[in-house]
Amino acid sequence: MRSSSDDELRHAGSEPAVQIENLHVIRGKRTALDGVSVRIPQGAITGLLGPSGCGKTTLMRSIVGTQIIASGTVTVLGLPAGSAALRRRVGYVTQEPTVYPDLRVIDNARYFASLYGTDRQAAEDAVTAVGLDDHRTALCANLSGGERTRLSLACALVSHPDLLVLDEPTVGLDPVLRVDLWEQFGRLARSGTTLLVSSHVMDEADHCRDLLLMREGRLLSHTTGARLREDTGCPSLEEAFLSVIRRSTAA
Repeated sequence: MRSSSDDELRHAGSEPAVQIENLHVIRGKRTALDGVSVRIPQGAITGLLGPSGCGKTTLMRSIVGTQIIASGTVTVLGLPAGSAALRRRVGYVTQEPTVYPDLRVIDNARYFASLYGTDRQAAEDAVTAVGLDDHRTALCANLSGGERTRLSLACALVSHPDLLVLDEPTVGLDPVLRVDLWEQFGRLARSGTTLLVSSHVMDEADHCRDLLLMREGRLLSHTTGARLREDTGCPSLEEAFLSVIRRSTAA
């Protein structure tokens, strides 16, 4: 099954934030991505869903320009992925927090702001945006895991990115923190930021406008939550995803 929202993109009349054509990536001796083609719309949350090891992180690394590809093209905001001009326009939050434990919260944000060429106010605004005002002078070594995740997000926000790529940002967080982060992602999308968020938790898919379902390095479906339920007849998104896998295996 390959239900697609490409027709919706054309109807909207806007260029995609990311366009990938026939992307192949080899890692070691294993095919990590096998002929992936997709268009990611601007100004919305797109969920990248699938089990661990299915190629989600490799796809994200290809988009931000840190992955060597075997063949295919990746165009981001109208430019080849990894272009120097994209460095201030694309934010990337990895699975592990990318902060310095011996610096204070605000100093981490200021450091990344200086790397991106933005001012100190951008750092202050980013810390406020992720709800860390009360911890702005705390050493990062003393933060909880959820707070370090929030700070990593703040460090990516200081450049006011047009595209924000988030690799499983809610993994290991308690339900309250997960809800808070998804509310933050929603506010960013409403302000015009394009978000690509990976997860292996299917119930998070309802927060996304578009869904990319992956398995074993292949894109199984580009769809929406409502369309996925309709196409499979499954009220549960997890059951719907399993139905897509069964159909692709049979095919």
